[in-house]
Amino acid sequence: MSVVGGQAADTTTESAVRRHERRAVGVACGAHALHDGFTDVIFVLLPVWQREFGIGYAEVGMLRGIYAGTMATFQIPAAMLAERLGAAPVLALGTALAGVGYCLAGASTGFALLVLALFVGGLGASVQHPLGAALVARAFAGPRSLNALGTYNFAGDIGKMSVPAAAALLLTVMTWQPAVVLLGVIGLVCAAVIFLVTPRYGPETASEAKVESDDTGAAPVAVSRIAFPVLLSIGVIDSATRMAFLTFLPFLLTAKGASLPTIGLALTLVFAGGAAGKLVCAFIGARIGAVATVWLTEGLTAALILALLPLSLETGMLLLPLIGVALNGTSSVLYGSVPDLVAPERRARAFGIFYTGAIGAGALAPALFGIVGDLLGVNAALAVIACAVLLTLPLALILKPALPARAS
Repeated sequence: MSVVGGQAADTTTESAVRRHERRAVGVACGAHALHDGFTDVIFVLLPVWQREFGIGYAEVGMLRGIYAGTMATFQIPAAMLAERLGAAPVLALGTALAGVGYCLAGASTGFALLVLALFVGGLGASVQHPLGAALVARAFAGPRSLNALGTYNFAGDIGKMSVPAAAALLLTVMTWQPAVVLLGVIGLVCAAVIFLVTPRYGPETASEAKVESDDTGAAPVAVSRIAFPVLLSIGVIDSATRMAFLTFLPFLLTAKGASLPTIGLALTLVFAGGAAGKLVCAFIGARIGAVATVWLTEGLTAALILALLPLSLETGMLLLPLIGVALNGTSSVLYGSVPDLVAPERRARAFGIFYTGAIGAGALAPALFGIVGDLLGVNAALAVIACAVLLTLPLALILKPALPARAS
């Protein structure tokens, strides 16, 4: 009877663990889709706001910058707050603030209130990346963590595609104010769901970290103090070169004779490939290891960018989905490696630092590579971008001893 009772208890415990895993990844993926959708729907609304408030392009750029800049700035403080209060209330509060921001934007009667609304929305959006990723990393371990983080990463692209499309559809049947308020209300409802559904985990201790390390084959977190900074450096280079490439791609295609609709199609092909790459490369990384996957994706990115330069427009278009896969696939492996390189109780903060560095690099890179473009031309700038991608390869080798033996 005791054996049977023990087996029943084990089955019950395993069922509870699986249930928590499903809830954790469901909340994280849902929050990622919503928040990334909220971030990119601004691109749809900027022309509307320009006409409504009679603002110039400088003010248009400032509106986008306020939301993105606030989101990037407060990611680390959000992670630190979650270390004290827990992920569930902070993630729910941030989602509610993002909803409030859109409600305020829908009620805006002047530019100043719209600026305040986007600041509030960006403040709320700052919680999602560090806490969503940390929640997934807490629920899953080992290769399953990498796969789950890849799914989480992919969910953001679903939001980027679906929320702006839904908003554009809403704008065909109603004026922009109620459409934006409706987005805000959806955010508030989602915040309540997040608060109720998110699994509650207690703080992780050093002993739990050791058990997890033993179970997954991960190296001890103290193996190398430079491991996480090196991973962050790879993430910075990866994000910077990705954003720079996307900035210059339309100009390269224009020089090849592309029309505006063709450029739109080209970007769609890259983004579709990127969404697939984020999901697929996470599973590849779980099988062949993070270091090998970085070499595969970053090496392929550099080679494909260089191959694109001399090709005709028609032939180059065929390469774009594959470029998207390689260009975006690295990010899932990098995010998935964060839990292997930091103490479990510092994961949320580490994700906050990582996302802040990546987003910041992506924001600055187009201007820096733009100097090269002004001096040498678009083709030369893209060639420099391709070469810069290769800087990640020797850095990845430094990480090999610090990553799990089964995934290196």
